[in-house]
Amino acid sequence: MPRFEPFAGLRYDLATLAEHGATLDDVVAPPYDVIDPAGRAALVHRCALNAVRIELPEPEEGRARYQSAAALLVQWRDTGVLRLDSQPAFYRYSMSYADAAGRPRKTSGVLGALEVSPTENGEVLPHELTMPKPKGDRLDLLRACRANISPVWGLSLSAGLSGCLDELGGAVPESVARDDDGVTHECSAITEPAVIARIEAIVGSSPVLLADGHHRYETALAYREERRAANAGAPGDYDLVLTLVVELAEDQLAIGPIHRMLTGLPEDYDLVRALGRVGFDLEPVGIGASPVGAGGTAGDELAAPVVVTSQGAWSMRAHPELVAAAPFDLDSSRLELALRDVAAHELSYHHDPTEVVRAVQEGRANAGVLIRPATAAVIEAAARAGLRLPAKTTFFTPKPRTGMVLRLLR
Repeated sequence: MPRFEPFAGLRYDLATLAEHGATLDDVVAPPYDVIDPAGRAALVHRCALNAVRIELPEPEEGRARYQSAAALLVQWRDTGVLRLDSQPAFYRYSMSYADAAGRPRKTSGVLGALEVSPTENGEVLPHELTMPKPKGDRLDLLRACRANISPVWGLSLSAGLSGCLDELGGAVPESVARDDDGVTHECSAITEPAVIARIEAIVGSSPVLLADGHHRYETALAYREERRAANAGAPGDYDLVLTLVVELAEDQLAIGPIHRMLTGLPEDYDLVRALGRVGFDLEPVGIGASPVGAGGTAGDELAAPVVVTSQGAWSMRAHPELVAAAPFDLDSSRLELALRDVAAHELSYHHDPTEVVRAVQEGRANAGVLIRPATAAVIEAAARAGLRLPAKTTFFTPKPRTGMVLRLLR
C-alpha cells in the first residue's frame, strides 16, 4: 500500500511579500505544462517573485536555466521570501470555484510526500494510458534544485479522506490565493499527530491513482533510481514526491472531457459517412454560436458525442455492437475503436470545445469530435480492475497552483 508522509514545507512568507508590494495571488502559477511563453512573461511581469521563474526557468545573470532556478531558490530562502516550516506537516489544500453552470464547487485534499514506485507494484497507478514526453527538462530541474516545485495530483481509492478534512472544521486558512480563472486556493498546515496518523492510514489503505502529473511522477522515479545508485541504495527524501491526494468521489472532482481534432485526412474524404460505416448513427444538429449541444449554451452537457466538419455538425449514437466491443462505457473508448477503421489521419487533443470548432472552421483541422467526460465511477471501476482508460480521456480541473507549498529534498 502507498506510503504517504508529512514534510516540512517551503512556503512564501506573506509579510515579506507585502514588503515587496505583492500578495500570494501575484506569485503562484499554473502547472508548468499549461504555460506558454507569453503566459510566463505575463506572470514574471506581474511579480518578479513569481514561482514560474523556478518552475520554468530561463537563463539569468550569466547562469544556464536550471542553475538559474537553483540560485533563485537559494536567494529567496536567504532573503526570507520563502521560509521552511519548523516541523513536518500535511497541508490541507482546497480549491473553491463555480462550475460551467455557475454552481459553487469545492475540491479538498491533502498535500504530502508520496512514495514513488514502479506502477507495476500496484501502489501508485496511472488511471489512463499516457503519451510519451521527454523527461530531460523536469529531471534536470530536479537535479539542480533538489526540490519538488509543483505537486503531482493523486486520487485515493480509500473512503474517508474527505470526511476527515471536514471534521477539522472551517478554521481560517493560513494561505489564500485567487488565480486568474477565479479559483480560490486555500492552504493550512496539519500538525496534530492524531490527524496525521489518521491521514496516513486512510491514504495508505488503498492504491493512489495518478490524476495529473504522470510526467512529474515518472521523473521523480527516475531521480530516485539515480540517487539510490549514487548512494549505495540508501533511502532518502528522493524516495517520495510532493503530491496532492484527493478522495476519488464525484463531489470532489470536476472531470472535463478532452476533445479530438483530426488532420491529414485524404482530400474530399467523407468522414461522416465513414463514421456511419464503423458503428455510429449520425443526425445533423445545429450548434449555433455554441460548440456544445444542439443549439445549446456553453454550460449544456452533450447528449451524445458530436462530429464537426466544414459541412456542419452531427450527433453520433453508437450502435449496440460498438458499445459492446468498446472496453469502457466512454465516448473516448468507442471513438478510439471506431477510428481504427477510418482513413489514415493524425489526432490531436484540446479541452476547449470552442477551439476545436474554430480550428475546423479556419481549416486548421479536417474535423473535430466533441466528447463527454468520464465519471468518477468509471475511473474507479477501471482502477479496481487494473485497467487504464484511453489516453487523453480526462481533464481534471481546476489545477493546484505552483508556489503554494514546495518540498525540499535533503
